Amino acid sequence: MLTTHPRPVPTPPSPRAHRALCAVLTASTAAALTLVPASVVASPTVDPAASDYRGGIEVVPASDGPTDDSVVTGRVFVDTDQDSAGGSDEPGLAGVMVTNGRDVVLTDDEGGYELPAFDNMTVSITQPSGYQVPLDEYNIPQFHYNHLPEGSPELRYGGIEPTGPLPSAINFPLVESELTAAEAQSCVIAGDLQTYTPEEVEYARAGAIKDLSERDDYAGCGTLFVGDVVGDDLSLYPDIKELVAETNGPARFLPGNHDLDFDAPGAEHSFDTFRAQLAPAYYSYDVGNAHVVALNTVDHPCTAGADSPEGIEEHCDPGDSPSYNGRISDDQLTWLEHDLANVDRDKLVVVAGHISLLNYVDEGSPVHQVDQVARVHELLRGRSAVAVSGHSHTIENLRTGDGVEGWRDLFGVEGLPFPHITAGAISGDWYSGEVGDNGYPTALGRDGGRPGVVTLDVEGSEFQERFTVTGEPDDVQTQLGVNSPTYRTWFEERQEWNSDPVGEAPELDEPLVLDRADLDGGSWLTTNVFFGSTGSTVEVSLDGGPAEDATRTQQMTGEAVNVGAEYSDPYAVSQQLVHGGSVADRTMHLWRFDLPGDLDAGQHIAEVTVTDPYGREFTDLLEFEVVDLP
Repeated sequence: MLTTHPRPVPTPPSPRAHRALCAVLTASTAAALTLVPASVVASPTVDPAASDYRGGIEVVPASDGPTDDSVVTGRVFVDTDQDSAGGSDEPGLAGVMVTNGRDVVLTDDEGGYELPAFDNMTVSITQPSGYQVPLDEYNIPQFHYNHLPEGSPELRYGGIEPTGPLPSAINFPLVESELTAAEAQSCVIAGDLQTYTPEEVEYARAGAIKDLSERDDYAGCGTLFVGDVVGDDLSLYPDIKELVAETNGPARFLPGNHDLDFDAPGAEHSFDTFRAQLAPAYYSYDVGNAHVVALNTVDHPCTAGADSPEGIEEHCDPGDSPSYNGRISDDQLTWLEHDLANVDRDKLVVVAGHISLLNYVDEGSPVHQVDQVARVHELLRGRSAVAVSGHSHTIENLRTGDGVEGWRDLFGVEGLPFPHITAGAISGDWYSGEVGDNGYPTALGRDGGRPGVVTLDVEGSEFQERFTVTGEPDDVQTQLGVNSPTYRTWFEERQEWNSDPVGEAPELDEPLVLDRADLDGGSWLTTNVFFGSTGSTVEVSLDGGPAEDATRTQQMTGEAVNVGAEYSDPYAVSQQLVHGGSVADRTMHLWRFDLPGDLDAGQHIAEVTVTDPYGREFTDLLEFEVVDLP
């Protein structure tokens, strides 16, 4: 969540415009693209030994302290009896990456490793493909050890308990897994659960968590929750654990700016409670031919670096109110360089963070993007890669070559070197809107998008991305509306009234009824394609006539972001301006189709067909009316 955006109070939305959704049509072949066929979705392999592997790491205490407390040692082994303890007959595993958060080493032929030791380090392994680390009772992987001898400073939510002296060994068990060995993987990327209250925990349970509990296609790769796991109240972490226990694969987490220990005295302890409860602040793991890097992109309290864009120094010096910024620590950058140096160049690298490396809706903000984006791009040069993130509560499918003005001005990035995906949010627009019979709010986002999750369907080093709306099948991909002079006038009047609510509020009574003045003044059909991107096309057929192309409102060719009523999603805005929440007045996935000025009076039907870059087609219908006023 962006702290500059207030959380709206959930209020009932206006009645939904009449529209009918058709089933997805048969996917056509994208002949010009050598990517995973559109039909490929990873199928789970029956592997009960791995999927039910429960346990933890093996910590061997030193009775009198280690002989050398400057070095941490241990072993990575195949846990054949699944008791989490390394027996003499259980083989070590060579070539596994082990890190202390700065250095990275590979285990030797016996599975052994040795690393420099220091206080407040996290020792972790990179799960190799073909193996799985143990899961706890909540499906959370167990692959790390926090070493903090005196424990965290006094923190409201506890932080890390004192660990005492350095153990004599930290051993990491694994079991063989057909699930993680498979070339075909489906990896769920889930943005911003961001529960502020137990009630919102139940909204998440009834929505996206229920959806995930009914899916069985992601058991190998699991779900990566990309930050803002809770909304400042870290006492809700046990509730989140209960939620993810209902999912069908490993549940991994990375930290967001609402997972902070805000009372920590410095950045080195800002995520201690997160580290104690859920995961290291940053780490990596392998599945199939993919290497996933989970980064901490939140710096709090922030400090400007020599590589920070203009504006960060002033932002990070707010007096008595510490701020956060999108930044990767120096130790983490060192670790990332060492980590990638041990990754085969034919692997797909998935780089995940809470704050996006780059983001469309916040393209002009130096705070809500990552200072060292150019450095990360350089480290990934020549590799097959994709970046995924949360934070902005928008759905953004940014493809190679896309560009906007702010990226160039702030970071010198003319066009994306590989895709960048913002995964939307499970919480949507912070759980705003009417709670329906399904048990969760509508929560339309500030790009007009609906809550949901992203899935990367990976085959080897190639992938396809898809977005699933909460509570809907995969074929629900669009939201239709009509942008007319009447709507645009109401948009401006309602915004003014909202800022000074005196007298009767302006109402938009019939958003799907147009008169001659509307047609003469310019009206168009809008199609919000939730996961629309460069390479997507939208065609509209009016009343059964020939299909014609719609035009994307944001071309992503380096221009400034288009903002205002004419670039808005009328369906979303008609609810948001009346019932609170964000206002969908900009989006990179909206298309418009100009309505003819000579349409006959009466009912009309628009059939909208969206084709994504992989040749998958989705069809939606909108009914609207033209009237001749006396």
